[in-house]
Amino acid sequence: MKQAQLEKPSIRQTQLMLKIGITGGIGSGKTTVCKLFETLGIPVYYADERAKYLMQHEHFLIDQLKKNFGDEVYENGRLNRALLAEKVFNNKPKLELLNSIVHPAVYRDTERWVEEQKIKKPPYLIKEAALLIETGSYKSLDKLIMVTAPLEQRINRVSARDKISVEDVMARVRNQLPEDEKIKLADFIITNDGDIANLEKQVAEVHQQILNSLNQT
Repeated sequence: MKQAQLEKPSIRQTQLMLKIGITGGIGSGKTTVCKLFETLGIPVYYADERAKYLMQHEHFLIDQLKKNFGDEVYENGRLNRALLAEKVFNNKPKLELLNSIVHPAVYRDTERWVEEQKIKKPPYLIKEAALLIETGSYKSLDKLIMVTAPLEQRINRVSARDKISVEDVMARVRNQLPEDEKIKLADFIITNDGDIANLEKQVAEVHQQILNSLNQT
């Protein structure tokens, strides 16, 4: 993605509830950060988890995946994630095709979720996704939080979590936009280096800054 295409999101003055994005490189600990925001009463939409759900339950999406990647990507009604990943790994056109099929479905699901949250009237809500910037969906959000972590820690976390080699983790890292490019677009940076007390402090500070920005609009 060219830098010229990247634009910082801004607060829409007429909006009653802010939409905040949380992103970060693989293994940065985005989920941990989101769980801390949830303890503060902020609802979180986990885009990657919802994508997995939709790929298993939304009939139109399932039909599109079968049409473009073969009926064999579903076995006994279940998505064979390993096979699908194998088909798109190191194949940029197929990966882009997969994203063009899945991301619109996630976007529609996000919009439905946002409408549901409006009833609860939270001060703001969060959308968490690994590829918020790469897909351009961050542009529909009001603020962006970037979660960072030392590369070695990220590699170790993913290798242990997914039981894969360091080489496989690095291949995934290379498929994402470099961390320094994402940082340029972020309104807030949270560093997750394993110090949970410091992480909680950072989340609380960002939370307060967002609330302060609401009071100023």
